[in-house]
Amino acid sequence: MRTVMISLAVLALVACNRPAETTNEANLADANAAVDANAATDSNLVAPAAFEINQTSWEFNREGKAQMESIDASGNYVVWSGEDHMDHGTVVMKDGKACFTSAMDKEGEECWTTSPVEIGQSMETTNDKGEKLTVKRITYVVAPPMP
Repeated sequence: MRTVMISLAVLALVACNRPAETTNEANLADANAAVDANAATDSNLVAPAAFEINQTSWEFNREGKAQMESIDASGNYVVWSGEDHMDHGTVVMKDGKACFTSAMDKEGEECWTTSPVEIGQSMETTNDKGEKLTVKRITYVVAPPMP
């Protein structure tokens, strides 16, 4: 019996000699391991944020004229060249494309490719008919009043 008691006492001393992890430290280590594991497995699943077309303005040359376009917060757009009103209507994002519906013609919706660009950057965009256009994003400008 004395041998059992001595063995237990030695084991208790050995256990006391090693600092035990606190519950918070153990939980933190488990959480960090879970985050690292999720980052490794989910890194290919994170989708880039969708490009927001509302409240943007653009410069481009089309049909031989320098033009500007502004899209307000509600998705209404106006295109003008100098003081000439060129077009207006609505725009919505669909499948990563900006789809414009003119209020001035009966051609219906015309969709253009987009990519996220910062103010001052340009991009080449292509419509569903294959027409290409280089557009430059500029600081948002409130469109002039329509005639």
